[in-house]
Amino acid sequence: MTVLSEEELYQFAKSLLAAGGAGQLQAEIVGDSLVQANLRGHDSHGVMRIPFYIDRVKAGALNPQSELQVERESPGVLACDGGWGFGQVLSRDLMSRLIQKAPASGIVSGTLRRAAHIGRLGEYAEMATAAGLAALIFANTNGAAQRVAPVGGKRPRLGTNPLCIGVPGGKDGPFILDFGTSATAEGKVRVKRIAGDEVPPGWILDPDGHPTTDPNQLYGEPPGTILPMGGDQAYKGFGLSFAIELLCGGLSGGRCAYPDPPPPVGNAVVFILTDPASFAGLQHLSAEAAQVEEYVRSVPLINGVSGITLPGDPERQVLEARRRDGVPLDEGNWRALTELADDLGVTVPQSGATGTGGAQ
Repeated sequence: MTVLSEEELYQFAKSLLAAGGAGQLQAEIVGDSLVQANLRGHDSHGVMRIPFYIDRVKAGALNPQSELQVERESPGVLACDGGWGFGQVLSRDLMSRLIQKAPASGIVSGTLRRAAHIGRLGEYAEMATAAGLAALIFANTNGAAQRVAPVGGKRPRLGTNPLCIGVPGGKDGPFILDFGTSATAEGKVRVKRIAGDEVPPGWILDPDGHPTTDPNQLYGEPPGTILPMGGDQAYKGFGLSFAIELLCGGLSGGRCAYPDPPPPVGNAVVFILTDPASFAGLQHLSAEAAQVEEYVRSVPLINGVSGITLPGDPERQVLEARRRDGVPLDEGNWRALTELADDLGVTVPQSGATGTGGAQ
């Protein structure tokens, strides 16, 4: 296990991205986005993505120079094309523009098509809540990266199709609910595969529709599938995923799932922001958030339970620990990064090279 401090990991990520074809600003934005995901415990959306991103740049499927192109605009709407640029760069730009629009319209929405992987949706909800706005964000995989089968099926038809809701307020910070509509994110299966570990039961099925803990089963030919969210009522998770597929592909001008898709290319996204000032007011929302949080957390606890977990709590807890102790990287994923560094002529952090490092 290798442990790096936040700054060590950021500088390493930025250097890899820049050497792999990203411009300096793009490398800074994407590197920061990935490290912030690692810091919050979302390693599936963290620096393990860098080899894939650079491979896409080399293949011409990701254009690091692409900037956000506004195709249609009104006081409450931005419809944008990303030209297959870095998803984090495009999404931060679009979210910043929507935040500026929100006070005048009360509700604003934006769509983004042809964006490379945009990363953690919670990042953009955090931008909105920091401005006193509520956010609702959906993403699909632009018709590709099909990983999830409908209940009763044994071939994938949809992506993991995440959604995120962000609400300002809270004793320790905003409430950020960010999850895929599948039992797990595909990136978490990939992390386990690279690390040589099994996945927990209940995540994936093999190509015959049988439960398995072997992550390699997801990537075979024919492929396995990730289960929809919902356990015995997984049709609800798949139904939510299906609705997100329609909204993202249909409203953005991107694609919904279709037969014989290409390799994973990126995302189509819908952003919706609401300004509480145009409704009951931010003060009322904050007061209600405070009282309902206190009420929910005050519930009598089952023996052995130390506290109630609300949206945003896990990320804050991991963020505190990893900023203090450093970000851990398993051997397989660290090896992938160091091999890439060797190929690109990037210096590996000395503390990482020794397998210790990080904040002391």
